[in-house]
Amino acid sequence: MGRAEKEKKQEKQAKNGMLKELIPYIILLAVVLLLRVFILINAVIPSESMENTILRHTRVMGLKCSYWFSEPQRGDIIVFDAPDEPGTLFVKRLIGVPGDEVEVTAGKVYLNGQELEEEYLKEEPYDWTGDFGPVTVPEGCYFFMGDNRNDSLDARYWENTWVTEDKMVGKVYFSYWPLSRIRWIADSDGKTFEGFE
Repeated sequence: MGRAEKEKKQEKQAKNGMLKELIPYIILLAVVLLLRVFILINAVIPSESMENTILRHTRVMGLKCSYWFSEPQRGDIIVFDAPDEPGTLFVKRLIGVPGDEVEVTAGKVYLNGQELEEEYLKEEPYDWTGDFGPVTVPEGCYFFMGDNRNDSLDARYWENTWVTEDKMVGKVYFSYWPLSRIRWIADSDGKTFEGFE
């Protein structure tokens, strides 16, 4: 074997070695991108509308696949495309599902004629905060409200009241930033779980 052939062989081995070292990083990058695009939601809460469940400037993580095999449930906290602000994500609590009759009177929410028990509210809503309805939630649509009813621009005030299922990005499961707010957020009955404080 000549010198030139030896050098070519060594060069080829070096390239193969570099490629072998890069493969795990390429695989990791592909997995992260797949998770980000198809599975995980990352959102920040820009306002006080979900307090005290989720405080302003808290980062939350959720799953886009939450509703692939099940329907959204009343009480779920969901990330969705804002009906009146295309390209903007909102995070609110699901109050009414298709077929529900929703009414807000004197600060109280009535669902199918029954006052909704809402232990998660930041404070008692003022009597004047957004009377609404009664209306029946249309098929394929959902009605959302913030947990801080006294400071939430939600479905009561939107020009396009309903969020359609195709506009839902996914369900929120936990907060992760700032670190002092790391915690499981809520289950579908609206109970908030304690975090690592």
